Amino acid sequence: MLVPLEWLKEYVDFDADTDSFCERMILSGSNIEGVRRYGADVRKVVVGKVLSVEKHADSDHLVVTRVDVGGGAPLRIVTGAPNVGEGDFVPVALVGGVLPGGLKIKKSKLRGVESEGMLCSASELGFEDKVIPVSHKDGIWILEKDCEIGADFVTAAGLLNTVIDFEITPNRPDCLSVIGMAREAAAVFDSKRSVPNTRTAGRHGNKAEDFISVELRRPDLCMRYIARVITDVRIAPSPWWLQKKLMLAGMRPINNIVDITNYVMLEYGQPLHAFDVRTIEGGRIIVDTAVEGEHFTTLDGVERSMSADTLMIKDAAKAVGVAGVMGGLNSEVEDDTKTILIECAAFKSDSIRLTSRKLGLRTEASARYEKGIPPELSGEAVDRVCALAEQLGVGYVTEGAVDVYPERDARLAVSSGGPAASRAAAGGDPARARISLRAARANKVLGADISEAAMASYLRRLEMDVRETPGELQVLPPVVRLDISEEEDLIEEIARIHGYDKLEKTLHKGNSRAGRSRAADLCDAARASLLAAGCNEIQTYSFVSPRGADDIGLPLSSKERRFVRLLNPLGEENSVMRTTLLPAMLETLGRNYARSNERAAAFEIGNTFFDSGEGRLPEERLALSVGAYGGDMDFFRMKGVLAALFGQLGVKTACEAERTAAAWHPGRCARVFCGETPVGIFGELHPDTAARFGVGTRCYAAEIDMAALIERAEILHVYVPLPRYPAAERDIALLVSESVSVKRIEDVIRKAGGPLLERARLFDVYRGSQVAEGMKSAAFNLIYRSPERTLTDAEVGAEHDRLLAALEKELGAVLRDA
Repeated sequence: MLVPLEWLKEYVDFDADTDSFCERMILSGSNIEGVRRYGADVRKVVVGKVLSVEKHADSDHLVVTRVDVGGGAPLRIVTGAPNVGEGDFVPVALVGGVLPGGLKIKKSKLRGVESEGMLCSASELGFEDKVIPVSHKDGIWILEKDCEIGADFVTAAGLLNTVIDFEITPNRPDCLSVIGMAREAAAVFDSKRSVPNTRTAGRHGNKAEDFISVELRRPDLCMRYIARVITDVRIAPSPWWLQKKLMLAGMRPINNIVDITNYVMLEYGQPLHAFDVRTIEGGRIIVDTAVEGEHFTTLDGVERSMSADTLMIKDAAKAVGVAGVMGGLNSEVEDDTKTILIECAAFKSDSIRLTSRKLGLRTEASARYEKGIPPELSGEAVDRVCALAEQLGVGYVTEGAVDVYPERDARLAVSSGGPAASRAAAGGDPARARISLRAARANKVLGADISEAAMASYLRRLEMDVRETPGELQVLPPVVRLDISEEEDLIEEIARIHGYDKLEKTLHKGNSRAGRSRAADLCDAARASLLAAGCNEIQTYSFVSPRGADDIGLPLSSKERRFVRLLNPLGEENSVMRTTLLPAMLETLGRNYARSNERAAAFEIGNTFFDSGEGRLPEERLALSVGAYGGDMDFFRMKGVLAALFGQLGVKTACEAERTAAAWHPGRCARVFCGETPVGIFGELHPDTAARFGVGTRCYAAEIDMAALIERAEILHVYVPLPRYPAAERDIALLVSESVSVKRIEDVIRKAGGPLLERARLFDVYRGSQVAEGMKSAAFNLIYRSPERTLTDAEVGAEHDRLLAALEKELGAVLRDA
């Protein structure tokens, strides 16, 4: 929200420079994104009057002007501006002048003609193109003719302004207005806030209902609709003071009618719209939803197709506007418009948000309606428009308004004409419940010692109605504070105005013991192991594209295709929650490869999400992914990284070759098991998979069910003393069929080895001319030891023979002779 300080100070007076003001507003919770100072860096730019305009003798698009800048002979200035004419008042940058951005003006020749300065456009003086009036958007800035020739332009135009860009959070729609920020500033600086003039004289004998009637067919989507009428309208440019405020606040001036409605929207935060009454068939306004597939052309000239849930503003024959978003081209105010209808309404925020998203059309109006606007604001805002129209001589304001407000009418019926009804009839606050605030509770939450009187004062500074009772305050927030509904909200307001910086730092008090969970400790242990292996930790988004499942070749029946879909995604690329970490890991490796990184190794620990069916929360499961390419990375290196990880976590695992996984290279990947439970897969990716992610070399990855590892982890380390007795070692080379996996051999060895077999370690696998076709040689180192005595050769031999017999019986394994 761009707020010019000059405009803000019309409603609240505070004694602070810009930096101090910003600091105190930030400390009160009003974050600031930036500050822009207009005119501060402009030097030697004056008001000039164009005395003559002649075509350049050597150019088709340049003209030579003589400009009076006061106090001397007229200057000859060459320009290419198409809109400059004799008698125009324009900003002139003199030789030696400085423009925003540090541009210095020098005397120069253009096509042989000397130019003694520069005629300036609004953009050259610091304004963005989007806010420059259409009349001089592509040319020189044409000023009002009451300017003093030779006067300093910045001073004459009142451009020495500071604009603060406030970051407005979604829960504070009341701050999307100058008055809203004035309310905040008044509370922070303990100042009085003034209110704009909303009084009108009215034209005797003319009433709004003589021109228009209003029917709400969808009161659930439009809570209030007010129509006021202005006759004898004279369409013209707005005065400079109004144009300047709009431009500084980020809006382009159009004409007096449009500018007034935009001005009040920025002032109050209440969108308004003006219709040409002669285009309203039957003099009727009907608020109703569209017909499915109905086509409607908005003010931007785009024809759009409406859905059946789009709220429209209609007359007796056609639609004339998309409620809360944009008016229609068929009811636009034209230069010859004589009677206008001013619309001010309160629409349901969810309806406007849905319409804006479906149409792909976001406007200043829809941005405000989406966050919520109270119906009580409409009356004051539309009266302000009429007051400005009278002030600027735009036309005559008719008496009264057509005000359709079903909720107010219902309260009138209940109260049967009592005082509450009188307030409602005047457009006052609705009957709302007060919020109880316990002073002791507030101090306990804040860890402070603020008196009850101070709390009441803070809340009154925020324009809340406060009734004081012993130990408790009964508080009624302003109608615009839609974010305040309970005691905790009031406590937050007290903290803001008291000052977060004044709250003492205290330790948390409670009965709970702070500590880390077992899962967090195990994740940290896993990170330490992977970092030690040379991997870098990454974090990727949980919102992903469903195409990732296709890119890694997941079958349609895969659990990983049970996506949790977002209701309102930003786009297809972020439309589902991830069920696997692998695509994001491969995208990361692809980006590194594309940037000519010769090697990369990374890991991620994060949650995956699976749809559990309608009405049930998603299944959330912790997963681990590892990815690498380049350097000395290969299948066995990746296996070693995982083996170290499993060892760190105390998880016993086993691997089996995997040949059917779609994303993986057949024969160069393996499944990981904890007992009989599969907990992951690792190995080399299929070249086609790697290529889809932009990796043009061998790529290795792993995806592990981290939750399963945590369930089985045992990080309690038991001390085992060094052995007191020597070991007996035996090396064996077994001939087995190619179909027999090393894991099966190891299982038989461990089972048959008995208590004396301390360790069995594979150290070689041989295939070649010295073994028969279809066979392989697997060599193991076996260590026998007893914790109680030194083993004799006879004891070791007996155990060893039993082991070899078991291998031959179960696997057909025999000792290799040579």
